[in-house]
Amino acid sequence: MKQLEINARKRDNFTKAAVKQLRREGRVPCVLYGNNKETLHFSVSEKELRPLIYTPNSYIVNLNVDGENKLCLLHQAQFHPLLEQILHLDFLSIDPEKPVSVHIPVILKGSSIGVREGGKMYVLSRKLFVRARLEDLPDSLDVDVTKLALGSSIAAGDLSFDKLEILTPKSTLVCMVKMTRASISDAAALEEGEELEEGAEEGAEGTAPEATEEA
Repeated sequence: MKQLEINARKRDNFTKAAVKQLRREGRVPCVLYGNNKETLHFSVSEKELRPLIYTPNSYIVNLNVDGENKLCLLHQAQFHPLLEQILHLDFLSIDPEKPVSVHIPVILKGSSIGVREGGKMYVLSRKLFVRARLEDLPDSLDVDVTKLALGSSIAAGDLSFDKLEILTPKSTLVCMVKMTRASISDAAALEEGEELEEGAEEGAEGTAPEATEEA
């Protein structure tokens, strides 16, 4: 799994005035928790956080706090309700010797039978929550949809990956193929046409030729 390096500065002033000053400087207040270690308060330039926040990808964060490196995951982000501004971030510390639980993006592979027949693919879960050792975490989870027919779906419980444990509930739908209105209309028209054709054939078979009198 890809790592993203982020530079940070420790902070020890937690007053509202200090937080406002940080934000005026274009920095975001953050907290690092986990692994029975002391909670660490720090700040990061908002520009450095954009590759982590505004992306469909998931990353292991290599946090450089005043020269000290720490591995962690983004846990929670708070945004301004009106402005596109990051207000606060929570990170969870990682022990590289222990399994890691993280959300990983789902990538659909192949052209499904149902889509080729006129259906539409719906992606219902863009990420799955999994657990694995740090070195076994992939960048994405590839899901083969080639055999997915109209009206069929794939749930988290249908999937398995080497060296990964899927933590997302088994009943969670990942994707499905549904009929569109156009495909329903086409199917109805085709069925109606076949019925008319069958009726015409039956009518032709049931009509006897007229007798003619010989002179």
